[in-house]
Amino acid sequence: MLQFRFAARSETGRVRTNNEDAGFAGPYLLCVADGVGGAEAGEVASATTAYVVSARALAHPGHEPARLLGAAAREAHAQLVAGIAADPRRTGMATTLTAVLTDGIHTALGHVGDSRAYLLRDRELSQLSHDQTLVQSMVDSGQLTPEQAAAAPYRNVVLQAVDGEHVPRPDLILLALRPGDRLLLCSDGVSDVLSAAALGRILGRGSPGLAVDRLVRDALDGGSRDNVTAIVADVVDAPAIAANGVVLGAAFDLTNVVDPAAVRPLRSA
Repeated sequence: MLQFRFAARSETGRVRTNNEDAGFAGPYLLCVADGVGGAEAGEVASATTAYVVSARALAHPGHEPARLLGAAAREAHAQLVAGIAADPRRTGMATTLTAVLTDGIHTALGHVGDSRAYLLRDRELSQLSHDQTLVQSMVDSGQLTPEQAAAAPYRNVVLQAVDGEHVPRPDLILLALRPGDRLLLCSDGVSDVLSAAALGRILGRGSPGLAVDRLVRDALDGGSRDNVTAIVADVVDAPAIAANGVVLGAAFDLTNVVDPAAVRPLRSA
């Protein structure tokens, strides 16, 4: 069965005073959520979303990954609606979501916003996710070149997020992973600073733990002004194991989660 052997790290960084990134990494689920900068209670949005996605994955092993990720994104939205109703100061809170889930046979990517997922295969790096940002839409339409987009002052304006206003429509993509692949999921605190070439070089050397440490260090040394979160995972073929994992960033503090008790079993994912 396909599984992930992973390392993960989330740092507040050298400029921000609190960590609005959240995430989860386990043998079957990798997840990064980045509270949208400038919005209220970004840490609540990201922690709640990461919590809902990881709780769903742990509670429903074997469910079709793409359907489960779609259902979890919608449930996270419902939790944010409830969180704003309970505390109007949270109005406007929002987060990205990038998650890779496998049932051991099938694997899916769920993506909202501009956190990223990359694949390193045979020493070649490819980006699995597609940024849901204003700048990327302008690149797609030919209004900007990728070089112009990288320097655009509004490059982090997202067109979609998990929030309390709109039901999210995540990109749900089936992935044909195979043993020997290496995955990177990261917040834009990494991808805004490190080029694809730099990411490929770092991912191509050493263990997941060494790669994560180098990614975080190089992003911070490169001038990242944001929170920095990275998950590196090797895809392996191994006997099934009990699902567990590590919680990252704002999700480590359950007081950031709107209502942990509200996550109940789904009748159908």
